[in-house]
Formats: sequence, C-alpha cells, structure tokens
Amino acid sequence: MKVLLTGATGYIGSAVTEHLVAAGHQVVALTRGAEPQPGRAWHAQLVGDTADPASLAGAVTPDIEAVIYLAPPSGDADVDTAVIEALATPLRGTGRPLVYTSGVWVLGATGEAQEVGEQTPTNPIDIVGYRPRIEQRVLAEAGEGVRAVVVRPGIVYGRGGGIPAILVDRARKQGAPEYYGEKDVRWPTVHVDDLADLFVTAVERAEAGTVWHGVGESAVPVRDLARAAGHAAGVPADPHAVPVEQAAEVFGPLFADALALDQSVSGAAARTALGWQPSRPGVVAELESGSYRQAG
Repeated sequence: MKVLLTGATGYIGSAVTEHLVAAGHQVVALTRGAEPQPGRAWHAQLVGDTADPASLAGAVTPDIEAVIYLAPPSGDADVDTAVIEALATPLRGTGRPLVYTSGVWVLGATGEAQEVGEQTPTNPIDIVGYRPRIEQRVLAEAGEGVRAVVVRPGIVYGRGGGIPAILVDRARKQGAPEYYGEKDVRWPTVHVDDLADLFVTAVERAEAGTVWHGVGESAVPVRDLARAAGHAAGVPADPHAVPVEQAAEVFGPLFADALALDQSVSGAAARTALGWQPSRPGVVAELESGSYRQAG
C-alpha cells in the first residue's frame, strides 16, 4: 500500500516508517516543510501541517491507499476535528484505512481494576481531555465506508527515546533517580518497535470501527522503571518520590499529572485478534542494558 503518514519525522513515526517499508509498503511523509531529509526511507514527501487543516486539502490523492495519523494533537479540538475531516473525506466509500493514534491516558486512573481493555469507558486526564471526542470522530467514519481504526499506545520506550529518556536525564542531572506521585504508580508500556509492528498490522487488517491498545507490559511499577533509569544514567541509587506539585514546577501541571497516573491496561486483544506479537525487551531490561545506556 501507499501510506500517507503524518508525524513521519517523529520518534514513533520514524519507527513506523521503517516497519512499513520492511513490510513492502510505500510511505508518503507529510512534513511541515519541503526541505529534503536524507536517509529517510520515504517514497515521497508532501508538505502539509496538521495544525493547519486547510493545508491538507488534496493531501489524500486517489493513489493513497491508507492514512496513519501519528502527529501530536494541536491542543484545539476544533482544529483536530477539521484535520480528521480533511483526511477522511477522500477515503469515504473506498474501504481504505484511516488509523488514528490516541493513547491510554484517555482511560484515566484504572484504580483497582487490572488490565482494563478497549471496552472500558474513557475518563481522560486533563492533558488529553478532548481526545476521546476525536477518537469517536474517527470511528464514526466507519459508517462512511472508511476502515477507521484507533490505536492507543502505552508509554512508549526504546531506541533511547520516549518518556523513559526523561527519567534517565533527570537522574543524571539530579544525581538520583526519581519518579512522580505515589509509590505504587504503574505504567502500561510498549517498545517503539513493537508498537510499529502493531501499526503495520492495524493498517493491513484491523476491522473498521475498532480500537486497539498498544501495550506490551500492562502495569510496570514506576519505582522499578526509575531505578533502571538510574542505572542507565550511571546513578545506581534507590529512587525517590517527587510530589506531583513539585514535579509540576518542572514539567507543568498537566504533564506532571500524567507522569503520576496509575494504570493497568491490557494489550491482549491485539494479540488475540490481530496476531500482534510484541517481542522486544521489557522497559526495565531496556533501560538497564539497552539503548538508553548507549544514548547516555
């Protein structure tokens, strides 16, 4: 397939590009500027900005067989809705896929529930407050002949990047590993290359109107993750908790609340129904002996 990919230059988009190409697909990258980017495995490069819906007019040409939306949200629900409209309209009646990237933060704190699935009602924290509305806007396109799919990644790690890289950097700068909020906080996680596999699988065969959790490990204790981040930073000490109010001074209140969010989320449905097989090292192992040590 010829796949239009927004967010193609980003952390996840770079991995998804590689995996799409390895699976025999052609990637048309939507980028904000026309400057060439040597080394990218793109079939073509198209100028457009997901913060400017009008710039996307004509982006989905008749030869585009799928769209994967990996760009971050704009922060404006009306803008993001208009972007979905611009990307979905040319796909209507074709049965071609539109795969939208959301995230498990739309579920909010999962409380005592263990490994909640895709049928769990959303309860988004403030940083993703309107994103469930965008999910529903995407899924509604299934009724218009679009193979509309939503993927909700967990906390993405691997290749030395993602939120875990922040923990490594903070441990190095502070001289001690840290985590945020309560001591029993857990994060659902997924390796970026396993997540890229899921996007390829979703674009190839996920059914219209479906939601999938991209989660490799359902509930990793963040204390363990922080300790491993300390090892990666060369600071092998016990991690300490940073109150959310204090973390907000560094990260802002919305992101601090997200870092302190306790969740247990299942990725079993994608394994069972789509045959997705996450196989990369877990986040603790990756931090202790993988790409984060190389990146540091």
